[in-house]
Amino acid sequence: MRIAIVGYGAAGQAASLFLAGQGHRLSVFEQAPAPGPVGAGFLLQPTGLAVLAQLGLREQALALGQRIEALHGCNPQGRQVMAMRYADHAPDCFGLGMSRGSLFALLRDAYADAGAIHVGMRMVSVDAESGILYDEHGDRHGPFDLIVAADGAGSRLRASLPRLARRDTIYPWGAVWCLLPAENWLHADTLQQRYAGASEMIGLLPVGRRADRKDRWLTFYFSLPGDQVDAFDAAALARLRERVEALWPEASPLLAGIDAPEQLQRARYRDVVVPVPYRGRVVFLGDAAHAMSPQLGQGVNMALLDAQSLAAALAEHDDLAQALQAHLRARRRHLQVYQFMSRWLTPLFQSRHDRLARLRDLAFGPLGRLPLARGQMLRILTGAKQGWWR
Repeated sequence: MRIAIVGYGAAGQAASLFLAGQGHRLSVFEQAPAPGPVGAGFLLQPTGLAVLAQLGLREQALALGQRIEALHGCNPQGRQVMAMRYADHAPDCFGLGMSRGSLFALLRDAYADAGAIHVGMRMVSVDAESGILYDEHGDRHGPFDLIVAADGAGSRLRASLPRLARRDTIYPWGAVWCLLPAENWLHADTLQQRYAGASEMIGLLPVGRRADRKDRWLTFYFSLPGDQVDAFDAAALARLRERVEALWPEASPLLAGIDAPEQLQRARYRDVVVPVPYRGRVVFLGDAAHAMSPQLGQGVNMALLDAQSLAAALAEHDDLAQALQAHLRARRRHLQVYQFMSRWLTPLFQSRHDRLARLRDLAFGPLGRLPLARGQMLRILTGAKQGWWR
């Protein structure tokens, strides 16, 4: 088929690799004049690692990233809120902390036609039945047999199709983040978090190497109300440093090199539900189809799984409509579970509901020690929940 891929983030990159490998003729469009990574470091789960293995990129990813064995989170009083070890799920189970830049470079370098990507082209609407794209200048592109819309949480193509999304809202909270040298950090195999009520959350995730550097790095993130993220300035940076010193003195020295608000990136999140992520000749992947809070750390993994599922469905079915239906069936339950849990867990960690946080602090630790609850929590962490009872 002649296929257009709109957006060259994780979903678009993985889709390019899978679909080019099947012999389809691809046209890849990216709005940035120089494609590159967007977003903080992330935790690649066993599900995402399995997709990279199918692409032949698992060992390269392991060399770039940092193996993560556990997640640990506590409140300022030292009460344990989260304590999960991957090995309790399966003996050789682990996550992989990675920088976005490393994953972007890994997937780009594996794509033989990366030099032919159409850059600086913003697609704003689509005729789903005829397979024609329209850019911001009104020029048309196509027709294509299939259009893969992987243009992110704020997808313009999704917005151009009426009644496609059942939910599309911006979360009231976001985060600021940056990469920090990991030279003397003692917790190289653990995602560490600190919670002060529900209104403050600090995280440090070891992410291994950056694409352009050989030393090891950490992703630092600090959650804030959305309006404070948007208005983050020098005074806000000073307050952030004070709060890190108060809540997590061990982490405070890591910020010694951060002296300007511009050194911290800003992140806002959307809650997007698209019950049927395709229409006509257009299929939506990744955040364009199901943006969610990063609370469960599944975004990149979901994007990779989407691309894998679409490619498998196209290989199995000659009829496009049947292939898209098969893709929907394969992904629906998994996505429903994680979207629901992300939506309802987020107020416990990013909100002004400190009463909920007190209940969280009292309940999560003991629950995590009960065998049945612990097993479910580990399945959620690793991305293995395929349905409420699967």
